[in-house]
Amino acid sequence: MWGRIDGLRVLGLGTPGGLRAELNGLVLSGAKTGTAGLLEHDYRAEGEELERAGERLALVDDDDQPIAVIEVTAVEVVPFGEVTWEFADSEGEGYRSVEHWADSHRRFWNSLGHTVDPTTEIVCVSFRLVEPEVLSDEAQMSRS
Repeated sequence: MWGRIDGLRVLGLGTPGGLRAELNGLVLSGAKTGTAGLLEHDYRAEGEELERAGERLALVDDDDQPIAVIEVTAVEVVPFGEVTWEFADSEGEGYRSVEHWADSHRRFWNSLGHTVDPTTEIVCVSFRLVEPEVLSDEAQMSRS
């Protein structure tokens, strides 16, 4: 189950450390407006429902402290082999092609012990930055 902060589900991009800091920086700059997850591992195994358009999520840093709120604009479940260039580019990480995106994500998920193939179901989440640091001090202290 994902954590909650002030009633919002938590979104921790990548893995803690340099990768999360880099990805969060891309969100805060406006360059990153999409992220992908594995339906089986990130949702079903966690007992989580898919995000929905209009839902707000608390973006967290390495210490699980909120740094911003994002609002989901679209969610689509697609086979790994059918992720579009438009979505891949929305991740803001400088991919040169959808194949480059796929190679990078395959390596990342493999490093976590998850094998992906062209039929693996991927959750493509599009979002917009609402505002950095919009959670109150009280909300941060009452995190669950």
